[in-house]
Amino acid sequence: MLSLQNAGKRFGPRVLFQEANWLITSQEKTALVGANGTGKSTVMKVLAGLETLDYGAMQMTRGMSIGYLPQEGLRLSGRSVFDECLSVFDELRAMEGEIEELAGKMAGLDHESREYVAVSERYSMVQARFHALDGYALDAQVGAVLTGLGFSKTDWARRTEEFSGGWQMRIALAKLLLARPNLLLLDEPTNHLDLETRNWLETYLRGYPFGYILISHDRYFLDVTVDRTVEIWNKRLQIYAGNYTKYLKQKEDRKAQLIAAYKNQREQIEHLEAFITRFRAQATKAKHVQSRIKELEKIERIEIPEEEPVIHFSFPQPPPSGKTVVTVEGLVKNYGEKEVLGNGGRTPVGFTIERGDRVALVGQNGAGKSTLIRLLTGVEGPTSGKVQLGHNVIPEYFAQDQYKVLNPEARMLDDISRAAIKVPEVELRSLLGCFLFSGNDVFKPLGVLSGGERNRFALARILVSPSNFLLLDEPTNHLDMRAKDVLLEAIESFSGTVIFVSHDRYFLDRLATKVLEVKDGAVAVYHGNFAEYTRDLEEAAAGVAKSDAMVKTVAVVSEAAKAAANGHGVVEGLGEVAAKDRVRKLNPIKLKQMEDRCAFLEEEVPRVEAAIAHTEDQLGNYVSVEETQRQSALLEQLRAQLSSLTEEWEDVMLQLEEQGALS
Repeated sequence: MLSLQNAGKRFGPRVLFQEANWLITSQEKTALVGANGTGKSTVMKVLAGLETLDYGAMQMTRGMSIGYLPQEGLRLSGRSVFDECLSVFDELRAMEGEIEELAGKMAGLDHESREYVAVSERYSMVQARFHALDGYALDAQVGAVLTGLGFSKTDWARRTEEFSGGWQMRIALAKLLLARPNLLLLDEPTNHLDLETRNWLETYLRGYPFGYILISHDRYFLDVTVDRTVEIWNKRLQIYAGNYTKYLKQKEDRKAQLIAAYKNQREQIEHLEAFITRFRAQATKAKHVQSRIKELEKIERIEIPEEEPVIHFSFPQPPPSGKTVVTVEGLVKNYGEKEVLGNGGRTPVGFTIERGDRVALVGQNGAGKSTLIRLLTGVEGPTSGKVQLGHNVIPEYFAQDQYKVLNPEARMLDDISRAAIKVPEVELRSLLGCFLFSGNDVFKPLGVLSGGERNRFALARILVSPSNFLLLDEPTNHLDMRAKDVLLEAIESFSGTVIFVSHDRYFLDRLATKVLEVKDGAVAVYHGNFAEYTRDLEEAAAGVAKSDAMVKTVAVVSEAAKAAANGHGVVEGLGEVAAKDRVRKLNPIKLKQMEDRCAFLEEEVPRVEAAIAHTEDQLGNYVSVEETQRQSALLEQLRAQLSSLTEEWEDVMLQLEEQGALS
């Protein structure tokens, strides 16, 4: 399909990659990864034909189509959203026009004439091709993709120039998906997508009939969409089988092998150099010395590239707050006639956040997540109801446009130093480097940075002087995986309370301990992590839990009615079934931990029983008063341990039975 052969590319004096060999197949489903600045986007542009190679060659199958989505910079105008997407089918629409024109001609021709035969043959051929290309379903295809990417039907008729940059990129992505090129090249396609839209795109790509190459900083997205990973590392393309998680494991193995090979080679080189140095002056050894010199010159030196340092940053821990951090009661928020939260008072919002909670706010774009965060911080007031902070709660708010509150005249390092609490400058510079500010960048005034760069800096600034109640609106935007890892690790070790909005599934899975879903003006509270929340939604969508419960309840109520008619009660049976229906399914990790604990207890109980029997035998053999007292105390301790283990084993067994984990 497409291949790179000994390919190389320079950026000024710096080599981005060299000796690159990559065969891209028709079913390519690959992630392109690498540290910032290694040339990932450049490789994409080369494959798209937008840039040329400095070395080597690129070969492509004749007739192959390639679609490329850059990170940003696309602007569309002049048409409605729907017509803009339909424009990718210009060839099919031209065929549709020809079919209508040919049909009109045929109506006015003599059916016995040669001209009619020629026109009818052309009509049949064009119509067959039009049908094979699914030309009669163009509107349906466009509607399905636009809906999947989050456009409402009212958006379809709006002009493309009315939309912001993020939505412009969605329109461009929609056009690419509808065009179905043989190879899709998507550079950060999830940057402007919410969680539901990302989920839709994941499903779409898994069913895509051709190949695609993705650049993304979303681990979960890569894990579920690719089966091969290509990394730009050490100025080479390293190819790994498997998704992103498998690549990380294989990379560590390869790195260990490279280091071992490097050490072996160094030993060989040092041995040769020592021989040459020792015998260079001896005429009798001249032949051997020259042989070693040639051998040394032929060795292709193994290079260990300098790795980006792993940054571990911990929040300076804030003063503790009271147990209850925030209480929300009867909350309603309207903007004029527009009802955002509480449905104008019909379904007022209420919930409580406790100290140490890590709360994920989820919901579709426009559902009111950012509004709710602003209400919790006090930036905005409610239309009615109450938002009350607890004792000694100090909120800190990170907005999507946080850069607007920064002083544009201040230098980056000076500004973060003033905000930092007991953080040495060397750590501050390491932290800024992790957020992609290195070298002389740290001395730039904030005003010269782009909006995304200033938001990255604003987030780093919050890390060095946190409050005990962080409210973060899309903190992972504009961050690469390395910066996300630093942020995630810092929040995991943070002793305060966090409420955050994020569309990064990996970030959500690792961090959330409670989920607030904002939907249709209401807020639903889910106790548990994000994986449990999504599983509950899937079960509810499938109707499995609800239908099973209804069947059981109807059956029991029916039995109760029969028993009542016969003068017998079945209240206890009804209670048992209701109790079973209330059993909450454990997530797979907790279930596995419980199964492991059960296996341990089943081995530990017989061991303690054997120890009791042995101690009882020892008590039968008198040695001394002191020994008898020691053995008696040990026996009492072992019996108490056995009782505790047996009780725990019975409890675990009961829970596993309720989960259906025991056969």
